[in-house]
Amino acid sequence: MTDEKNTETVTLGGGCFWCIEAVFSELNGVQTAESGYSGGKVDDPTYEQVCSGSTGHAEVVQVQFNSEIISFREILEIFFSVHDPTTLNRQGNDIGSQYRSVILYHSEEQREVAQKVITELNGSEKWKDSIVTELTAFDKFYKAEEYHQNYFKLNASQPYCKVVIEPKVTKFRKLYLNQLKQD
Repeated sequence: MTDEKNTETVTLGGGCFWCIEAVFSELNGVQTAESGYSGGKVDDPTYEQVCSGSTGHAEVVQVQFNSEIISFREILEIFFSVHDPTTLNRQGNDIGSQYRSVILYHSEEQREVAQKVITELNGSEKWKDSIVTELTAFDKFYKAEEYHQNYFKLNASQPYCKVVIEPKVTKFRKLYLNQLKQD
């Protein structure tokens, strides 16, 4: 059961959506984390179209969360800790604008908080390069095909999951142990 009054939505892209979804789906206060596409010019794109780089979409995860349990700022702090926001259109071996770092904000308040977090992180010397994360108003979200949903959870033994996603999830679990869902 969701608490509509305290439910917020943000749409985040940080490389492959499987990685971002795997992290946020385990976070206390997150009600849903759905993989999909946003920020492009084609209605209802397919995975193959997005992967071609021709639609302008990013692979994203739409996160619904209870702001009484976890704040938008905390969501962003975790987001910035699980991907490299200083590489333009790239995360590891995933290259192309569909893998860009992007925050698609759903309110002016979210935009302001995100800009403040980015400014603070740029001043912190956490990374040697500046953050290139796009900060864009949310327009449309297209849910990815069903086989992309809960991909890591359902395919943990696949090579990509073992080599790319599992290390990110392991790091996340260590950093945010006290913020994980208790099953």
